[in-house]
Order: sequence, then structure tokens, then C-alpha cells
Amino acid sequence: MGQKIAVLIPCYNEAATIGKVVDDFRAALPEAEIIVFDNRSTDATARIAREHGATVFREPRQGKGYVVESMFDRIDADFYLMVDGDDTYPAEYAERLLRPVMDGEADMVVGARLADHAAGSFRPLHVLGNRLVCRLANWVGRGSLTDIMSGYRAFNRHLVRCIPVVSAGFEIETEMTLQAMYYHLKILEVSVPYRPRPADSVSKLRTFHDGARVLWKLFSLFRAFKPLTFFGAVGLMLLLAGLLAGIPPIHDYLTEPDHYVHHVPLAVLAVGLVLLGTGFVFLGVLLHAVNWRFKELHNVLTRGSRASAGP
Repeated sequence: MGQKIAVLIPCYNEAATIGKVVDDFRAALPEAEIIVFDNRSTDATARIAREHGATVFREPRQGKGYVVESMFDRIDADFYLMVDGDDTYPAEYAERLLRPVMDGEADMVVGARLADHAAGSFRPLHVLGNRLVCRLANWVGRGSLTDIMSGYRAFNRHLVRCIPVVSAGFEIETEMTLQAMYYHLKILEVSVPYRPRPADSVSKLRTFHDGARVLWKLFSLFRAFKPLTFFGAVGLMLLLAGLLAGIPPIHDYLTEPDHYVHHVPLAVLAVGLVLLGTGFVFLGVLLHAVNWRFKELHNVLTRGSRASAGP
């Protein structure tokens, strides 16, 4: 019995390109099922996708993260290829992305765009922002990726069963990648050309709004995945501040004949900072232990899913 491949195409008002995208990926992967997830489009996206033979699901919650969550819930396949419906990613690279996943060499393969993109493919500041996010994500997840925000990626059933999806918007790619790093899933990159949108196709990205959401997602995941580092660092800074604030009161106590403390407000501040810093360090240790237990439980609950994801 052959293994099932699903091509997942999230769409919001992509009537100008969706027909070509469906046709291109059907030609590149004739054995795959082409599935379009319509995210409350107000144009003819869903109708055109059906006319070109795609299976269409509607996701009423606005946001790409909700679409990906719906994809993971509704579609059961051995291997998945996710691609945007804006015709910026070449279908002829689909096999290159899927092959390492199907051969068991990776749990997810990301189509890295930054090495080969046409003029006008990215808006101003997008390349710089992508590289900044990549550096931060690689630091948090101890990875070495070059394009964390690509919408062109292949993955297996094991990854779908392993990682939670809680993002609502375009920060979903960042979350998927960091979740995969956190659970020690194997990620590879394949360089793919990235072309500009057709003239009659409009990008839905909002540079500063979506960039801020991605950075907040990074911060939230860093705090959640590395609580000992985050809360421990905050606690140590508070302890240091408390020690510095306590120098004048201690000096008063040691040098005054009757041990009279002149800097009473600083003494109170120092005690408060030391207690608060100690609490933060303890909180980091506690959350680290809880995280470790949850990770053990997660590994037990998902055991066996890799075997069902393919050889």
C-alpha cells in the first residue's frame, strides 16, 4: 500500500494564483492529494480551487496559525508538503523537500529562500528582519537555520503528532520551527528560488505588526522553553541590584559606633530586591523541573508515532 502525501495550501484571497498553484503541484506530485484551506476569502479562491480539482476546506477563524491547526486536525497523511497559495514557491522543488522526509533523514525540511530570491520578492526590511529572527531562534533553539519564516516546508506525521500549534497569525512558521527544535526533531534546509508575487496578487503581511508578533512569539517560547535561563537571569540581576543597594546601609552599620543606619530606604530596597531575586531563581528551578516532567510525559505519549510516519 502506497504512502499518502498531502499538499496543504493555506489561502486568503488568492484567486489570482490558486488555480496555477494547484495545477503546478499536481503536475509535480501526481500521487499527492491537493488540499486548499480557505481562510474566509472574500474572492473566488475556493471556487477556482475546486474547479482545478483541489479538495477545499474552510477555516472560519482568521489567521494562518488557525489554518495550520485545522490542517493538523483534519488531514491524516504519512507526509505533508505545505506551501503558500501565492505562487511564489516553485512546484518543481517539491520532490527535493519531500525526499529527505520520506527517506527518514529529517522530520521537517524547510525551503530556504534567502540565498536565491528575485528582486522585489521581499518587501523592504523583510530580509533584515528574517535574519534577525533567525539569529534569535537559532540562539533559543540551538539551531543553525538560515530561513525560519519560509512557508514552503515538508514534514512527516510524527512531527504533526508531536508539536502543539497555538499561534494565530504569520508567526506560525516561527513557532513550528522552535517547537521542532525543542522536541529535538531533525530539521534540514533545501535552498529554493523565491519569486515575487504576480502583479494582481496582494500580500497580506503587515511588516511591523507581524514582525512584532513574531518577536513576541520568540520571547514567549524562550520564556516557556528555558525558564531556568530566563527567570534565573532575571533573579541574578535582581540579586546583584539588591547587593549594590545594600552597600551603603552595610557601610553605615559597620562604620557607625552605635551601628546607626542612615540609608534606611536603601536598606529596605536591598532586602526587597534580594527576596525578589531569590524568588525568581527558585521559580526558574521549579519551572525547569516541571518542564522536564512534561517533556518526559510528551515523549511517552508520542512514542510509536515515528514508526507510523514512515521508514
